[in-house]
Amino acid sequence: MGFFLETLIGGLMSGMLYSLIALGFVLIFKASGVFNFAQGAMVLFAALAMARFAEWIPKGLGLESKLVANLLAFVAALAVMVLVAWLIEKLVLGRLVNQEGITLLMATLGITYFLDGFGQTIFGSDIYKIDIGLPKDPLFLFEGTFQGGVLVNKEDLFAAGIAAALVALLSLFFQKTATGRALRAVADDHQAAQSIGIPLSRVWVIVWSVAGFVALVAGIIWGSKLGVQFSLSVLALKGLPVVILGGLTSVPGAIIGGLILGMGEKLSEVFLGPMIGGGIEIWFGYVLALLFLLVRPQGLFGEKIIDRV
Repeated sequence: MGFFLETLIGGLMSGMLYSLIALGFVLIFKASGVFNFAQGAMVLFAALAMARFAEWIPKGLGLESKLVANLLAFVAALAVMVLVAWLIEKLVLGRLVNQEGITLLMATLGITYFLDGFGQTIFGSDIYKIDIGLPKDPLFLFEGTFQGGVLVNKEDLFAAGIAAALVALLSLFFQKTATGRALRAVADDHQAAQSIGIPLSRVWVIVWSVAGFVALVAGIIWGSKLGVQFSLSVLALKGLPVVILGGLTSVPGAIIGGLILGMGEKLSEVFLGPMIGGGIEIWFGYVLALLFLLVRPQGLFGEKIIDRV
């Protein structure tokens, strides 16, 4: 039971990070109807910006404090992601209003490859380190209940806490603020939102900026755990099965879907992997998403749309 709990807790903490990435997909789809394939590239681009600014700023300003350097690097990286959001709206999405869904999807694929290449051009293609001071030593829980206790990585625990706090703040932002209500109005009906004076272009810049902020936090956490490398953009695509499980338009769905995926892949890898040769963690989420598409294509919390003809 102790080993089972250890695996389960590890899966839940990974699931919170998957939920954080999936939020980027959900936010953009809710506000603009665009399925943003570039979210993985945004996570990588943001992590590269954070890693390089954290290296360049102390050298340029002669700073000794790691905390101040990281804060300045975070602000600079966030400014870059807001600029990226503005350019995406002005140069791409603003010119494709009312186009077919496949056109918008191909546009986000083009943004993906551009960000991957441009990131290498300005930040370099090496593996970089992000050190924000997360503790990496292990923590033993329930030592009095289970022999040897339950091993938990403190870094995973802090990362899951940060992800959970950000998810909660975003939920409050959407529900309680005027800007959040405007975003939800645009998500429900673009034309009706415009008719009451909500500017679509400004809303889209805001939502892409928020998605960039989410990508930055996710990139910092994953970069701290694994190093900033170009496999991060592939790892971030784990958000795809999460939004299929939870529903493309549901913020709670992104949370629940991430937890299901995190638990499922860890438990299946540990307990079923030895029986069938391992590697389950790589494909588990996509197979689960495929099954959901066959049985409940709108996801657990997605809206079922019925068109009358």
